[in-house]
Amino acid sequence: MVSPAMAAPAGGHGIRRIVAASLVGTTIEWYDFFLYGSAAALVFNTLFFPSSDPLVGTLLAFLTYAVGFAARPLGGIVFGHFGDRIGRKKLLVLSLLMMGGATFAMGLLPTHAAIGAGAPVLLTVLRLVQGFALGGEWGGAVLLVSEHGSAERRGFWASWPQAGAPGGNLLATGVLALLAAVQSDEAFLAWGWRIPFLLSGVLVVIGLWIRISVSESPVFLEARRKAAEAAATGAQEKPPVVEVLRTGRRQVLTAIGTRLGENISYYILTAFLLVYVTAHLGLPKSDALNAVLIGSAVHFVTIPAWGALSDRIGRRPVTLIGAVGMAGWAFAFFALLDTESFPVIALAVTVGLLLHGAMYGPQAAFISEMFDTKVRYSGASMGSQLASIVGGALAPIIAVELLKDYDSSLPVSVYLSAAAAVTALTVWLAKETRGRDLAQDGPTTTTAAAAAARHGTPADPRPTRA
Repeated sequence: MVSPAMAAPAGGHGIRRIVAASLVGTTIEWYDFFLYGSAAALVFNTLFFPSSDPLVGTLLAFLTYAVGFAARPLGGIVFGHFGDRIGRKKLLVLSLLMMGGATFAMGLLPTHAAIGAGAPVLLTVLRLVQGFALGGEWGGAVLLVSEHGSAERRGFWASWPQAGAPGGNLLATGVLALLAAVQSDEAFLAWGWRIPFLLSGVLVVIGLWIRISVSESPVFLEARRKAAEAAATGAQEKPPVVEVLRTGRRQVLTAIGTRLGENISYYILTAFLLVYVTAHLGLPKSDALNAVLIGSAVHFVTIPAWGALSDRIGRRPVTLIGAVGMAGWAFAFFALLDTESFPVIALAVTVGLLLHGAMYGPQAAFISEMFDTKVRYSGASMGSQLASIVGGALAPIIAVELLKDYDSSLPVSVYLSAAAAVTALTVWLAKETRGRDLAQDGPTTTTAAAAAARHGTPADPRPTRA
């Protein structure tokens, strides 16, 4: 039995421990995932997909990069189902083990020169495991924080696991940049690239130690208690995925649209940037890596600030700032890169990631608040990870192909701007969720009006359907 007191939001100390566990875990998982993206742009094209045309080899490397995204919805469905049935915490531990194991194994793989076609096959299989694990990670990490924290500061607290994405990218890019600085290109290609992958084993041990120490979501425990009481009366509980498809299709589509521009922009600004700067502009890879490092540091710090702002003025207005801003920045971004000046390139990446953070920061709370507790893991994961297929999975591939066909960045800018416009339109049509009581299922009106009264800001008068 779970008492009402046990179901109450965690206090200041408790929520900070939950946030720390989620942030460390997501940082490690994103480190593993982004490490592949950086390696695909820098070394995998020659080590696993040798080709006379560098862009063709890069395109093949990004195809396996996309395979990881294709596995994410399946991971989201499987992890979501069991996360809604047996708990958020257990599935988060499993996802971290799967991700770390796959990444560590990549560091031990023989290359194409050693075993031929078997090398890219093994690499693709491990990438599938990575994608499957990450598909289950996001939903569990943000829900564990969202369901522990209070409604008044949910945007801020839930944005910290989001900061794990730039944190992981910062860590992955930093390790690669350090190796690139102290090693020759020959040494890096021969063995240096393996070090960041093998380092994942150490990081996973640290992440597990922290993640195992936290408690399960009180909102989830209370929902399972009610489900058990209902089952005792003979009521049959539908599988979470079935229930989401029956009652939450609109919310899933809203989550997909909300993530689309954010997802595409992130991988253009980080993964494709490495290709554009090195292969198209002919600049050293250190310029691209250091620009991403600077931008990711700013990104990491500002994501929680955007989340906190969404607690004051709403999830929709903050997301719209990012989406509309990105639609315009898409054209300035490549114009700045073409100057071939490192400070200007770093500025272009930093401003782009700052705008991305406005979309990404409120997203955890926004999507969490769309779904009922009994299907929240499944619904949030489905919406988020389905967007990753048409977003992050294809973004670098489409961008490389556009660059290859047109030898110009303009088509890439149009593509990025259109994606941001889709997100802006989706969020404009969506209903505000700020202040929703996550323990309350079914149609509900948010407490945004009460929060707005406290902060002196207008609230969206439209009710939110759970």
